Amino acid sequence: MEFKVSKELIHQLEEHIVNKNDKELEVLLNDLHHADIAEILDELDFDEATYIFRVLDSDKTAEILLELEDDLRENILSRLSPKEIAEELDELETNDAADIIGELSQEIKAEVISEMLDVEHAKDIVDLLRYDENSAGGLMGKELVKVNENWNVLTCVKEMRIQAENVSRVHSIYVVDDENRLKGRLSLKDLLTTSTKTQIGDIYIRKLNFVNVDTEDVEVARIMQKYDLEAIPVVDELGRLVGRITIDDIVDVIKDEADKDYQLAAGITQDVESNDSVLELTKARLPWLLIGMVIEIVASFVLKGNEATFQKYSTLIIFVPLLSATAGNIGVQASAIVVQGLANGTLKEFSRGYFSKEISVSMISGSIISLLLLGYHSIMYQQYLVGMAISISMIVVILFAATLGTLVPLFLHKNKIDPAIATGPFITTTNDVFGIMLYFGVAKLILGF
Repeated sequence: MEFKVSKELIHQLEEHIVNKNDKELEVLLNDLHHADIAEILDELDFDEATYIFRVLDSDKTAEILLELEDDLRENILSRLSPKEIAEELDELETNDAADIIGELSQEIKAEVISEMLDVEHAKDIVDLLRYDENSAGGLMGKELVKVNENWNVLTCVKEMRIQAENVSRVHSIYVVDDENRLKGRLSLKDLLTTSTKTQIGDIYIRKLNFVNVDTEDVEVARIMQKYDLEAIPVVDELGRLVGRITIDDIVDVIKDEADKDYQLAAGITQDVESNDSVLELTKARLPWLLIGMVIEIVASFVLKGNEATFQKYSTLIIFVPLLSATAGNIGVQASAIVVQGLANGTLKEFSRGYFSKEISVSMISGSIISLLLLGYHSIMYQQYLVGMAISISMIVVILFAATLGTLVPLFLHKNKIDPAIATGPFITTTNDVFGIMLYFGVAKLILGF
């Protein structure tokens, strides 16, 4: 059953903090998962959270650090000495420790590294800090199990036992040569069922997926999703094995990318969260609102330019909101499918087959909507020619919206711009201007105005 923070538990903790009942605090929290404790700390103020953090053991608090909200983690770290932070990092895997230490100032960072007891662990963390955080090098951890292709099975097992002491989970056994170049992977079943004198080079699997240190994190995520991998090895420019990326890190990448795309689609230009300040939220939302305002002003000029038309045929103006909403929905639907295809790799570039399919879907949808609209207009207003003009104009606008929604994300993707930006305000506001122009243009052509 999922843990839920209760008011009673928060009240108990606050009482123990006030009375300095450290033992009772430990009893209440020690059996909880670190993610649940992080959720509890988020409900407390900074002083209370820091107090609890100091009461618990480092092996527990190190994992809690990873689960905390950014603001709370930053505040707690600011109240810990470099030595205390070093104790936390000594308990974490290298990639997690590098993520946390990367949030510190240069001065504190140097002090923390000098305080770490495990020198090799510190060296690995420093090595990871030189990679871009959005690359495979920035995601990978140094903890892994590797064996030499020239060893026999007996030597291999002995060495694996030593290495496994520093690895929390052994997903794969990697095979390297004398230069540490990645050669393949070793099946645990083959290792257990083969003679102890057999050379590893005779039994390892040569085919495996790997990524380079400079591979973008989203590309790593795509590869791991495609091949259903729990971990993937990382090599440097010379093909040497330098680390591995595990599925838990990729889940975070997928979530972050989904959050970013969702915000872009909603017209939010910066990465924000619900607990950010009013100023930060406003700065993230305002740009597209201002752009939308300018585009809608242009749309109003288009309406004004057609004032004589809808004065003579008044029902034309009545259906403008329907036109804008329908075209906007069609455009967003088309762009959302394209963005999804680009994200999961099923669509890499412009395809005539896919474009034809999208236009066909829009044509069928537009025809059904237009026929219903023609029937409604004919019954309500008995102006059959005007109804025909509105219906045909609607089909033209829908086809335009589908074309725009399909091609714009592909254009943005080709020019290295996140196509998710085309699934929200960009499509709807652009459709408003050009859609209204097409609507009145086609209608006037049919009506001979």
